[in-house]
Amino acid sequence: MAEWLTASGVLERLAIKPQTLYAYVSRGLIAARPDPADSRRSVYRALDVEALAERRRRSRRPSDVATGAMTWGEPVLTSAITTVHAGRHWYRGRDALVLSESETLESVARLLRGGDGVTLKRSDRPVPPGGGPPLSRAFLALAARAAEAPSLLGQTPIARSAEAALLLDILADALVAETDSGPIHQRLARAWRLGRGGESADLIRRALVLLADHELNPSAFAARVTASTGASLAAAALAGLSALSGPRHGGAPAALGRFREEVRVHGAAEAVAARLAEDRGFPGFGHPLYPQGDPRAVALLARFKPPADMVRLAEQVSGAAALAPNIDFALVALCEHLRAPEGAALSLFAAARCAGWIAHALEQVQDGGLIRPRARYTGPILDQDPAE
Repeated sequence: MAEWLTASGVLERLAIKPQTLYAYVSRGLIAARPDPADSRRSVYRALDVEALAERRRRSRRPSDVATGAMTWGEPVLTSAITTVHAGRHWYRGRDALVLSESETLESVARLLRGGDGVTLKRSDRPVPPGGGPPLSRAFLALAARAAEAPSLLGQTPIARSAEAALLLDILADALVAETDSGPIHQRLARAWRLGRGGESADLIRRALVLLADHELNPSAFAARVTASTGASLAAAALAGLSALSGPRHGGAPAALGRFREEVRVHGAAEAVAARLAEDRGFPGFGHPLYPQGDPRAVALLARFKPPADMVRLAEQVSGAAALAPNIDFALVALCEHLRAPEGAALSLFAAARCAGWIAHALEQVQDGGLIRPRARYTGPILDQDPAE
């Protein structure tokens, strides 16, 4: 048996799709390296492929299939909000890349919720928390609203729509530490001393639209679980923010910063080679749902000139690991291009994704029941048999 297999060989052996292969590689289940005959392609360790094939043969019980579905596996619930298809992501059947050309976060938020027209907005927003980093202020603001907001159950559609718009504003106010009017992208630009209009504000607008939702990601799922209990919309958004704060979700910009520090110390070639040798990942590069490259990153990076060191890093990673920049890379590059304050990348991510959390929470309450999966017990043997 050959030591390394081509992508087509792996796909045939495991009977999987290319995006599934990419997911296996990103999770460390199959080792990959550049093809010596063509550096633009990758080859995959045959022993890993065989081990995975054996595991799949032994593990076809329903409980095992359900367990696998929880990590980049098969869909686990129905949704009409967002999907990834043909290398693009779509908001209720509309191409998100096309929407980013002209729409605002607010208009896309209405689309994600399944509504249209103008949302009734409240003018009596609470004063945002002061002091501390943006993420801390966001937690405080959403927690305060969750403590007093009513349950989603029994609310009229108009009340839910008004609350949804209010939450977007509350979170944006907290991120910039002031209550302001106008579209959120303009408010962020003004708070970051970039002016309300012009190229900078438009770049922020594009990023917000591209990031507004991304199918059943961890924070969206957390929001849905919370909403399924009948909790308030603010509580669901707070659950989403909590999930986003984790290093495996919203922590990608910080991880990319550490990677860039390695490059500054050792040089791009050595830093990339070290990560390959140690079987470590490349934060800011690759995405399991986009084996041909993240279209969100392509669309955003085409609108400005990224920092020179990031361009060199992208070239190095592409040549050595055949991975393209993803939206996290583009977001960090954008914030540096704008000279935005520290934490701006995560602020953009949170402000945008709140639209998705709200949409998923509302859909869950409207169409679904309580999300309560079963656990497969792996603890100690029980003391007695209940049948006895």
